[in-house]
Parts: sequence; C-alpha cells; structure tokens
Amino acid sequence: MRSSHRTDDPTRRTNGGEYQGEGEGEGEESCSGLVHVSHLPPGVLRDIALVWLADAVVGVPFGAIAVAGGLPVWVPVLMSLLVYAGSAQFSAVGILTAGGGPVAAAATGLLLNSRTAAFSLALADDLGRSWTARLIGAHLITDETAAFVLAQSGARQRRAAFWISGIGLFAAWNLSVLAGALAGSALGDTDRFGLDAAFPAVLLALVLPALRADSAARRASAAGAVIAVVAAPLLPAGVPVLLALLGLLAARRDPRRPRTATSGSAS
Repeated sequence: MRSSHRTDDPTRRTNGGEYQGEGEGEGEESCSGLVHVSHLPPGVLRDIALVWLADAVVGVPFGAIAVAGGLPVWVPVLMSLLVYAGSAQFSAVGILTAGGGPVAAAATGLLLNSRTAAFSLALADDLGRSWTARLIGAHLITDETAAFVLAQSGARQRRAAFWISGIGLFAAWNLSVLAGALAGSALGDTDRFGLDAAFPAVLLALVLPALRADSAARRASAAGAVIAVVAAPLLPAGVPVLLALLGLLAARRDPRRPRTATSGSAS
C-alpha cells in the first residue's frame, strides 16, 4: 500500500532518494543559474540605474581632465579598465598631473583602494562558486556594489544585485571615461576652464559624507591637511600626500573621553 506521505516529485528528493522538505536547498538553488532582473526586489533596479548615471557623470570629467592635464588618452582609459577605482584613480592622476612620480601615485591609489579587501570577504559567497566568477567578481567590487548587495536579504537577490550593479557600473564608468578622454584631447589648456581645480573638488565631494558623520574622520583629515601643506614646499610632489596619512593617528579615540549613548542617538 502506498504511503500518504510519499512523493514522486523529483524536485523534493535529494540525490540519495530521501525526501526533501519545502525550503530545503533553496539557498543553493538561488546561488546557481543565470542572474535575471526579475530577481531584484521592486525599486532596486531604479536605484542601481541612478548610481550608473552618477558614475558616468563623474567619469566624463575624470577622463577629460586627465588628458587635458598632459596624459595620453590611453592612460585614463587603461587605468579605468585595470584599476577600476574612482577615488584611487582621481588621486593617482592628480599626483601625476601635478608632477609627482608613478611610485607615489601607485602607493596612494593602493592605500585608498585597500578597503575593498573587507568588501571582498563580505561578498565572497555572492559572487559564485567558480574561480572564473570569483576572479571577475572581485574586479567589479566597489563601494556601490557592496552597498546594494548588503541591502538584500535573500541569496538570489544578493547575487542579482551584485552582478547587475557591478557590470552596469563597470560599463558606465569606462564608457564615460573614454568619452571624457576623447573630449579632453580637444580642450587644450585646462587653466582656461578652471579644470585644474576639479580633482580636489571631486575628492572633497567624495569624502564629505564621512566628514559629516564621523568626528574621528574630521580630526584625521584636518591633521593630514596640515601635514601636507607644511611638507608641500619642502618635498617632491606626491610625497606630502603620503605623509598626510600620518593624520590617521589623530583618528584614534581619546581614552579620556567616555563612550556615552543617549536615547535617540547612536555613537
């Protein structure tokens, strides 16, 4: 006699033939297969598209200023393809166009981009299981992709958020940098347009949210700025920027200051 609890549905059996209850194995299934836009929760694709647009708006002036500042067109284009890190690229090109050496530019870029190591650990399970997916995914990790992934609850949604935002951001950034670099070659002297001030302005815009939210970041930035200004007349271009990292020492919490928490606020 056939049991009333028996099932012939193959999707509810494991490889060993044992019954698999509902909900079991869904995590594994959600992490495999192709990513589709329908896997994203409502409204997320719109938010991702807005970030694509914002990155493109920043990429155009980056390419234009880099070329107009004296670099060949291929430098910002190749840097965007291989480095793919906005703040690190801005800093490195800013040092190069100011007369600094490639070592100082590369060291500054590496330090700025070292934060993505933590993102890689947090997102490792969302990239995929194959080495190819992990290698490609590691190159696409940015602050924005990490934010979109960590905002999702399900494994399938997290994976879709990563690949859709990551591939779109990579395309938007590189195409906009190429367009800006081609336009920058026709600008000539950047001083006529005031573009020489664009690099520090963009970098300041990138760090303003952190400065508003964190007093330790404000202390570190102020100390670093003082160090850089004092060292600028004495040292080659690029070196004062590296010395400014000593300002991070000022970000350490004052041990004499007690940590207090009041209702309605978070420290």
